[in-house]
Amino acid sequence: MGTYEPILTKGIGELDLTEIEVYRKTGGYEQLRRAVREMEPDAIVDTVMKSNLRGRGGAGFPTGRKWSFLPKDGRPRYLVCNCDEAEPGTFKDRMLLEKTPHQVIEGIMVSAYAIRAARAFIYIRGEMLEGYEIFCRALGEARQAGLVGEKICGGEWGCELVVHRGAGAYICGEETGLLNSLEGKRGEPRLKPPFPATAGAYNMPTVVNNVETLAYVTQILARGAEWFAAIGPVKSPGPKIVSVSGHVRKPGNYEVPLGISIRELIYEVAGGFRDGRTFKAVQPGGGSSACLFEEHLDTPYDFDSIAAAGSMLGSGAVVVMDDTADMLECALVLQRFFAHESCGQCTPCREGTHWSEAMLERLLEGRGRKLDVDLLGTIGDKIAGHSLCALGDASVPFLQSVVKRFPEEFLRGAARLPGVPLLAAAAR
Repeated sequence: MGTYEPILTKGIGELDLTEIEVYRKTGGYEQLRRAVREMEPDAIVDTVMKSNLRGRGGAGFPTGRKWSFLPKDGRPRYLVCNCDEAEPGTFKDRMLLEKTPHQVIEGIMVSAYAIRAARAFIYIRGEMLEGYEIFCRALGEARQAGLVGEKICGGEWGCELVVHRGAGAYICGEETGLLNSLEGKRGEPRLKPPFPATAGAYNMPTVVNNVETLAYVTQILARGAEWFAAIGPVKSPGPKIVSVSGHVRKPGNYEVPLGISIRELIYEVAGGFRDGRTFKAVQPGGGSSACLFEEHLDTPYDFDSIAAAGSMLGSGAVVVMDDTADMLECALVLQRFFAHESCGQCTPCREGTHWSEAMLERLLEGRGRKLDVDLLGTIGDKIAGHSLCALGDASVPFLQSVVKRFPEEFLRGAARLPGVPLLAAAAR
């Protein structure tokens, strides 16, 4: 990987960045002051556009373009920071919330100014109690210092930042489900169009961005669009916080330049495997992503390269599995998660996740059929693309990738008579 200077994670573990004075000594809130006192909002939008910052929450959509979709019709605009981090294997936003909350606040306020937001919100996952409490203390400090609320940094612009806690529903990480929850409604996805840019929170033009995305906006303002665009691939530039977990020696959050290879991430950054263990598979984008295998280890870790390899980068959760991983058991754990978290609004997702969970459970208990394995390989075709949001789609990639790659691990659960070879029984 060579030498790389951390940006968002700089000082974490060395400084108490939860204290406003400590953060300000590192240059904190200087870009908010500069934006409000010296820059026009459109200039910030143009800078973010030129940087080609892509959303760090999962979809990877260009942030500047997303901001540009807001209609100029005189209605109030809102900015919503999505901190409902719940993708299996992802824990980067929680770290930013707990370790450097002022950086999150500055990113939100700079972005709110850029899109001329009348109010900003941050939606924090209910289980993140410690992060919520730390963030609220930091927000109190920022408000007292004139960095949130009226006449920010002594200028004429003002914007309040509202903290809203979720109640632990994965579906509320989807932007329209989040907006429904924010409004006090049932956390279910909305039909699109209309998109949040035209009819979001309280039916007003709204931008929903991830915590890490907004934090990088401040750094782009400080260092320039050219600095950001020069890191990594042209179409997928910049640094990225990657949450590495699973069978590696050093699991954790690592800030790396996009374009680093998967092999470097696993063997150099995360320390490789325990003694005697070998690589089996990796999910490059958390529970919602298809597995990649030995032949993909030299694939660059960026949005486009991972997509070309048949998976997705998502929010940056790298889940590594060695040769001890039982793919049938892994598939059941994930499918149980998706079945539980489905809001039930759409039949393909509600029924598809439930029945695939039931088939996997039968196979794990040795009560399954070969037909179950065949169905698990194709059931996703009836789920993906047939629901209002991407939760049903998310339940498909891992399952289909491992059934195709390791059919023998699923066939072993097909019911058979004592003494009858597994494959002969499975062929009945």
